[in-house]
Amino acid sequence: MAVLTVLEFPDSKLRNVAKKVSAVDAKVKSIVDDMFETMYEAHGVGLAAIQVDIQLQIIVIDVSEEKDQKLCFINPEITSEFGTEESDEGCLSVPGIFEPVRRAEKIIVTALNREGDTFITEAEGLLAVCIQHEMDHLKGKLFVDYLSPLKRQRIKKKMLKLHKRDA
Repeated sequence: MAVLTVLEFPDSKLRNVAKKVSAVDAKVKSIVDDMFETMYEAHGVGLAAIQVDIQLQIIVIDVSEEKDQKLCFINPEITSEFGTEESDEGCLSVPGIFEPVRRAEKIIVTALNREGDTFITEAEGLLAVCIQHEMDHLKGKLFVDYLSPLKRQRIKKKMLKLHKRDA
């Protein structure tokens, strides 16, 4: 397993649209394992393959306190949404920034797991928010896209300043 580099906003690669996984093979399983290691190392609760410059529809999530409830969603699709709620979101690709975003309160998702088996899950609360957030990444969308253009521009300037300082 390996810790991968997480792309940071405004990197244009974060705007790529992920491709469907054609087969869950040893390579895909290895990517999933590396993504979990990367997510845990960065103290995140979710990670999409696009964020580590892998153009595939793969998401890993663990919203548990103990970090022992790994969830893998390959080729995820939301089949139903219920209600709306607003909560603060952050992102490993936009470190240190938290802003309120409105999303579906409850969702039903169909996906493949790490073994390539189809499953359906119902999610609400933090898990539902996390799934929707990570699925946005697969479409080249970031949580900052839900913010006003002014707020998004301020965050972009802040991130560019941080990148210059770290270079």
